[in-house]
Amino acid sequence: MLAALSIRDIVLIDKLDLEFGQGLSVLTGETGAGKSILLDAFSLALGGRGDAALVRRGASQGQVTAIFDLDRHHPVCPLLAANFIEPEANLILRRVQGADGRSRAFINDTAVSVQLLRQVGQALVEIHGQHDDRALIDPNGHRELVDAFGGLSGEAGRLGEAYDAWQRAEAERARHEGEIAATRANAGYLSHALEELRLLDPQDGEEDALASRRQVMMNAEKLAAELAETLDALRDGGSGAGTGAPAGGLPAPAQDRSAEGRPPAASALRRLAPRTPRRGAGRRRVAHQRAARSS
Repeated sequence: MLAALSIRDIVLIDKLDLEFGQGLSVLTGETGAGKSILLDAFSLALGGRGDAALVRRGASQGQVTAIFDLDRHHPVCPLLAANFIEPEANLILRRVQGADGRSRAFINDTAVSVQLLRQVGQALVEIHGQHDDRALIDPNGHRELVDAFGGLSGEAGRLGEAYDAWQRAEAERARHEGEIAATRANAGYLSHALEELRLLDPQDGEEDALASRRQVMMNAEKLAAELAETLDALRDGGSGAGTGAPAGGLPAPAQDRSAEGRPPAASALRRLAPRTPRRGAGRRRVAHQRAARSS
């Protein structure tokens, strides 16, 4: 039952508070007294279409509040619960209409959409007028009318609960099927990976050995060039002619390499290099001996 109606800054109404008692309440007046303004304001609180023209001239916004005494078995209670609004003894519908055209809706001081406010309003109030027969064309109420006429409202409610339980069970079944499919796919991947590891047959220390081999292969070209320069220097007897080799008999790159990075072949060649006679030095000694004999 509508218990109270409060209107602020709507059309010509500055401030109006109405309280309704038990039984029938009638508002009467002459044409132009403002009965339609009250109905328009009440419709606004029930989720009707908002319009900036409803705001009183000079005001920034208008507001309409409707308070209902609600029975806990009222059909609107499931709708409120489905939208996470706790039903209370007093249901407060409030609509704020701005002069800029913006509109806000509240149910029990909880912000809601205008669409939800309209659904709640339709469940609470029936507004009858000269076009009442048009409501019979609305298919949204046909099923409820038939169930109510046949006394099947309780059975219809239980059927709705059973349908909701079935939908939840279907969703749970689909979730479990998805988990099973994902587990099977993961099992296939793990089996494939295990078979590849079995074929590879990795051994302890194999990673370090492969890394060392990779390093040697990366330096193979550079090592081959240095060995070629070293062999040329040994053939020339350390003279360095045409090769750019130093007097020590080995090219500079081979001499500068550290012992840790030097391959066994390069180390062996370096040990042999000092023992190789240098032809340039031998020629100088022979020439010196011939000059001494002639003098």
